[in-house]
Amino acid sequence: MRCSVGLPTTRVDVPEEFLSGRAIAEMASAAEQLGFDAVYVTDHPAGDQKWLETGGHHALDPFVALSFAAAATTRVRLQTHILVLPYRNPFLTAKSVLSLDVLSGGRLVLGVAAGYLRSEFNALGVDYEERNDLFDEALEVMKLALTQDAVAYEGRHFRSRGTTMRPRPVQQPYPPVWVGGNSTLAMRKAVEAADGWCPFPNPVATSAATKTPALASLDDLAARLADAREHATKVGRTAPLDVCFAPVSLSMAHAGPADLGAVRDEIASLEALGVTQTTIGVEADDRATWLRKLDELATNVL
Repeated sequence: MRCSVGLPTTRVDVPEEFLSGRAIAEMASAAEQLGFDAVYVTDHPAGDQKWLETGGHHALDPFVALSFAAAATTRVRLQTHILVLPYRNPFLTAKSVLSLDVLSGGRLVLGVAAGYLRSEFNALGVDYEERNDLFDEALEVMKLALTQDAVAYEGRHFRSRGTTMRPRPVQQPYPPVWVGGNSTLAMRKAVEAADGWCPFPNPVATSAATKTPALASLDDLAARLADAREHATKVGRTAPLDVCFAPVSLSMAHAGPADLGAVRDEIASLEALGVTQTTIGVEADDRATWLRKLDELATNVL
């Protein structure tokens, strides 16, 4: 079991504590020194005010934030958790991917998803109803751009007569791609076209807002993983599938209960189900407390 810790790039309320190059470097370096396998950030380039006032959050650009983390570390992997592919032209995304992978020495893990926030699609001028088709197109184009020369492609909203990118990513043929989402469609895309799957804990109460099915217990996860294995057999996949999942006992934004032994036991249960990487968020209002809690997680969970 590998463990990825979230960098608190959502904490725009205390930017002096968490949103400086020095802060990102210090937290990423601490995660590396304490033995965490990866650091992750999320992606929300244009959240609207109504969403922000009802549970949404800000986020720094994921490639910029992870570049600062990369510059301060040498081993820890850099995870987008997740990047919304339809928001961006796939050639631009491919260039960001190869740039970060090259400059970090091959440490990027590219978590991607189709997205769910209609208002953000509107703000970015992207048709929400096209999101799944745009996701598929972006994944195909990015793989081509990172592995081939003179890529000619007629997209839904762009045309390339022969794009060539250099340098190639350090990780060959391209950094691992993990597809996020709880839906059957997301799971099948992960099995058919990616290296990993990132479902996430999702209570019934929030499933409508996030536009993805509820996943509220380990039993729910076990059933979905059984579906993934069945689909892998159906399509003839023989390569292992990484599965990234947060402990159900931890919320998406909090470090969770004080009983870290219980968290450790749950992570062991996740590993037994076939989860290969877990994600943990740390709740704190200042960097010193965040670093202390990170040390406690390393001592009591890792």
